[in-house]
Amino acid sequence: MPSLFSPIPLGSLTLPNRIALAPMTRARSSQPGNVPNALMAEYYAQRASAGLIVTEATQISAQGQGYSFTPGIHSPAQIAGWRLVTDAVHRAGGRIMLQLWHVGRMSHESFHDGGRPVAPSAISPDAKVWVADPETGIGAMVDSPLPRALELSEIAGIVEDFRQAAANAIEAGFDGVEIHGANGYLIDQFLRRSSNRRDDRYGGPAENRIRFLVEVAEAVAGEIGASRVGIRLSPYITQRNMKDDEIIPTILKAADEIDRIGLAYIHLVEADWDDAPVIPDDFRRELRATYSGRIIVAGRYDRKKAEAILAAGLADIVAFGRPFIANPDLPRRLKDGLPLASFHGATLFGGSAEGYSSYPALERVA
Repeated sequence: MPSLFSPIPLGSLTLPNRIALAPMTRARSSQPGNVPNALMAEYYAQRASAGLIVTEATQISAQGQGYSFTPGIHSPAQIAGWRLVTDAVHRAGGRIMLQLWHVGRMSHESFHDGGRPVAPSAISPDAKVWVADPETGIGAMVDSPLPRALELSEIAGIVEDFRQAAANAIEAGFDGVEIHGANGYLIDQFLRRSSNRRDDRYGGPAENRIRFLVEVAEAVAGEIGASRVGIRLSPYITQRNMKDDEIIPTILKAADEIDRIGLAYIHLVEADWDDAPVIPDDFRRELRATYSGRIIVAGRYDRKKAEAILAAGLADIVAFGRPFIANPDLPRRLKDGLPLASFHGATLFGGSAEGYSSYPALERVA
């Protein structure tokens, strides 16, 4: 019977345990330029005992940015900055994958020289993004504007940006990449009728709405090898104006294509707020029947819940987010039943080492 602490092959990697660090936006990149730095290297290296680290979402281009101080992977300085991170994690014995991100309509004019964000269709997300003053670093949640619909001629360029970002990630020393296809960002926006009203080959029936995801997955896998690529999906998330009664069959159709391409894993986002929709076991079993790769799950898991879903065969790896913030040695604490520290909410986004790399491992606490 597998447990959280059993090793497992994952594509081209072998993980020493089945605990992953989930991707979490922390907004600590250096300015100007959204460049990863030594502070970020320290943070990720502290958490290298995870079987797998998936980094915070990282924009594939300047157009892909939607939040202040989030890192990129499209400039030489950013590639060099991420090399600091991967070197530090590998020295600490860890494995790390970069999450590739284009936010689409989840953005703000300030990131686009006053222009509008792009999306499959000109439909508001009815949501907010975090925008900070570049001088003071003080930020606030502000409304996303109405986006403009992408021209058909622009879409291939974004697919190319994903491919180039994957190549840049390997140059920066990553073990692979995770394509962000979840949480109401650009790929997810193409998947759903609520955000995609196109009447060309990227809109309408499900086989058209999954086309952008498939083209991105094929381009990235073609560049770095499918065994080094995963994808994150959020079938039951409805926030950000993303509710779509047809999304489950659409996701399963996409999973069939992901299986054909041979990606190493699908990473399922499960909502982590009160009264959030629960992923039913029927869907999990249908996904298992459709997709033959590894499945990672993330969303309010503790050790008991994590072990149960592994034992049921409905997941292979469990990703932890918030518990990893204040507990850099989370795998040891879970294994030995040690107490978990709480994180400080005020220091989640932006700022210094305080509330980021300042949380000690339990040995230093003792």
